[in-house]
Amino acid sequence: MSWKERWQTYLPAVESAMQALLQPRLPGTARHYAMVAYHLGWRNEQLQKANVPAGKRLRPLLALLVTEAAGGDWHQVVQAAAAIELLHNLSLVHDDIEDNSLMRRHRPTVWSLWGRPQAINVGDSMFALVYEALWKLPENGVPLKRVWQAGQLFNEAIRLLTEGQYLDMQFESEDEVDLTAYLQMVSGKTAALLDISAGTGALLAGCAPACLDAYRRFGFNLGLAFQMEDDILGIWGDESKTGKSAATDILERKKTLPVLYAFARPEVAPMLHAIYHQTEKLSADQVQQVLALLNQVGAKAYTEAEAERYHVTAMAALDEVRNDRPAQADLRALATNLVGRQA
Repeated sequence: MSWKERWQTYLPAVESAMQALLQPRLPGTARHYAMVAYHLGWRNEQLQKANVPAGKRLRPLLALLVTEAAGGDWHQVVQAAAAIELLHNLSLVHDDIEDNSLMRRHRPTVWSLWGRPQAINVGDSMFALVYEALWKLPENGVPLKRVWQAGQLFNEAIRLLTEGQYLDMQFESEDEVDLTAYLQMVSGKTAALLDISAGTGALLAGCAPACLDAYRRFGFNLGLAFQMEDDILGIWGDESKTGKSAATDILERKKTLPVLYAFARPEVAPMLHAIYHQTEKLSADQVQQVLALLNQVGAKAYTEAEAERYHVTAMAALDEVRNDRPAQADLRALATNLVGRQA
């Protein structure tokens, strides 16, 4: 069985676990949960039931694959996988507000349809659902101590997510951002959640400390590589596959890895600074100028090489866990599939 075939087995259970949580407590609040369901891909813009693009569901897949690779029963920890996906998605709802993003996954964002206040409330509600899902784990036979430890991992990731998002937004107003600061930002914004996705699976499977540490380092470094691939797609990606306008990150003047690499190159830095630090909205011609400057210094190739470097580090951590379970090989195949992706 390949990781894709495993995911076809896991996915209905994860979706069902998330959907079961969307139950109103107060009369008249069904529309609120329909907004949550819209973001998760189960409703259309009229809030009617639908089945639309809902993202990769990568993080719960990673958690359940690690659970099996570590010798656990994935059925026992589906609620944790659901919690991880809800945590990821609440961060996206809030990110869209903070970034003024009108589109996600080829569809209008929650805030662009129903306003910022309701979108904030949608994200906040999903935060509560994260822990509601986690606290269901003992019902499936997961020891209370492991559930408590998983809650600690989630708290750690949530703090790092907010810190990473703070840095990402702060960078937009700073003239100088170095590569070290970039790594600190993506360590929180992206890598932390893949870290705890793998870590939660290992923890709930009953991994020994060294095994847990190796799986977490695997997830963390895979997260860094994943973000760097995202940085490439945000500039050079195919709009029909990514669901975002081409060169979105340039229009938003995000200081992603290709841009920071170019800022560090004296032959293009002055021109790049002049464009990025003007007060007016960037024109289509200026976006093309930035692209030309990035291409001039090989920013895409540099970012691809860095993504591959962190991917190799992730694979080395995975190799520290020596077992011959099929899910372990599937983890390697999944991680390899994420390098050079198109969306």
